[in-house]
Amino acid sequence: MNKLIYRKLSIDIFSFFILSSAAITLIIWVIQGVNLLDIVSEEGHAIKVYFYYSILTIPKIFSKLLIFTYFLTLFIIINRYEDNNEILVFWTNGIKKITFINFIGKISLIFVILQLILSTIVVPYTQNLGQQYLKNSSIEFFPKLIQEKKFSNLMNNLTIYADEYNVDGELKGIYIKEKINENEYKIIIASKGSLIKTFEGYNFKLYDGKITNIDKKGNFNLGFKETTYEIASLSSKTRKEKKLNETSSLFLYYCLENLFSNRKDENIRCGKENSFLIKDIYEEFFQRIIQPLYIIILSLLSSLIILKSKINIFQNYFKTFLFIIGFCLIIFSELSYKFITESFMVEIIFIVLPFVFVLFFYFMIFIKSKFNLSYL
Repeated sequence: MNKLIYRKLSIDIFSFFILSSAAITLIIWVIQGVNLLDIVSEEGHAIKVYFYYSILTIPKIFSKLLIFTYFLTLFIIINRYEDNNEILVFWTNGIKKITFINFIGKISLIFVILQLILSTIVVPYTQNLGQQYLKNSSIEFFPKLIQEKKFSNLMNNLTIYADEYNVDGELKGIYIKEKINENEYKIIIASKGSLIKTFEGYNFKLYDGKITNIDKKGNFNLGFKETTYEIASLSSKTRKEKKLNETSSLFLYYCLENLFSNRKDENIRCGKENSFLIKDIYEEFFQRIIQPLYIIILSLLSSLIILKSKINIFQNYFKTFLFIIGFCLIIFSELSYKFITESFMVEIIFIVLPFVFVLFFYFMIFIKSKFNLSYL
């Protein structure tokens, strides 16, 4: 009988979590998707690139929301059991409250493992995959970004102006300025031209104009009747360098293994192609590994609902208090990594704090039972 009771509780928790997390993740994904439209409107990538990139952000959104969604799930399910007197089924079948709390704790371990897999493997991989795909994608909507009588900064270090521009890709009164480096520029003026699509992207076919190269030594002019200006090889506005949250956890681990004694240094970097401050690496690694442990703390906090008598007039206030404490703990878990680079003592405190919280909650339970488990 007890197995059936626990099975129903497990099904309620998992089903509510799946539905609520899917709904909240979808809402956040849609809102974020609107902001990501810059990929098309400003950077000129194709719609399929936008959708592929935005889909790859779902694991990150789900991972960020998991700790809150799970806390919300437990709080609502246990509260519903209390309000509907379904919780009495556990006590009438001889299940102690401490056993019920331990069962919730065991379920929470599943979500801790899930969060660890997401934060250490899935999220960094999908974030990096999305950025690599975006970086290597051609600018399909480049022609639509050019506007008549308006200077357009379509790519890095490239400005384009056209007096006239029609739907066939033909331009008149063309001005192109390319910044080659800090002290060198190339300016192209042409009476007319057209956009030509190649396998790698788009190029300009220009007629009747001149090219001016400007550097420290002066400038050099060259006239032309016909020339091709290649823009397919130029760098787009899409970010090229990798961010720390897109880096594999294995790389972070190796960096910390080799430079652990310097983990708080603000000058030492690790990595070749994409290097990061060892201090930032330490904070990122801490966030990926330690933060999921707060899921257990939040599960114990939600379980405290059953320790309050239903006839107590302060029951609703107690539940509100628990929810506020849980919400504050979630915020605290999100910000705790910022403190580990302080003094050694502060670092140790924040590393062991999740375990201290777990012991504290069990201690509170024992106080409630007056240290007599038969009362639970």
